[in-house]
Amino acid sequence: MATETTEVKAIARYIRISPFKVRRVLDQIRGKTYREALIILEFMPYRACEPVLKVLRSAAANAEHNAGLDRASLVISQAFADQGPVLKRFQPRAQGRAYQIRKPTCHITVAVSAGNE
Repeated sequence: MATETTEVKAIARYIRISPFKVRRVLDQIRGKTYREALIILEFMPYRACEPVLKVLRSAAANAEHNAGLDRASLVISQAFADQGPVLKRFQPRAQGRAYQIRKPTCHITVAVSAGNE
């Protein structure tokens, strides 16, 4: 019974993209099977899909190698993006002023579990 509820996760930290933009992609794959999520991410037009796809593949590899789960039966149980540190830069403006530019980072977490469907 414990193996059915086993959750295996992968985390990508300090990804240079806004967590708001990553959440838009994660909302589409949450609750889907591993194969469905791969297809969705492959054809979505967003830049955030690349790091999310990398984390998803890493979580599947962790599940296969560490927990002995089959990739075909995996379901995405959790997918979220937390805010990371913000890089602060300055843009020179007219009359000697300097405007601050915020470059956000995020931490992407994807957890997969065995779903018997």
